[in-house]
Amino acid sequence: MKLRVFALVGAAALTLGACSGNNSDAVDNAEMNQPATDLNALSNDVASDAANAEAEALGAQQQQLEQENAVTDNTVNPADADEQNVSGM
Repeated sequence: MKLRVFALVGAAALTLGACSGNNSDAVDNAEMNQPATDLNALSNDVASDAANAEAEALGAQQQQLEQENAVTDNTVNPADADEQNVSGM
């Protein structure tokens, strides 16, 4: 019985000895659990970038629509032409 206890204690000591303080996994895990930056600031930056991109897209769309409307606005209004053709009634 004493031999089994001695063998189990020895095996446990060897197993725990393998877990040294230079365990890079434990160090990396501890660093990974620390937030590197403020997540609120990052989310605000992303939201701001998305809003700016949408504003640029809407601005480009507005310019395109204004250019299309500028071409069609050069037509003569028939009511204006009729008013100009009236001669001394």
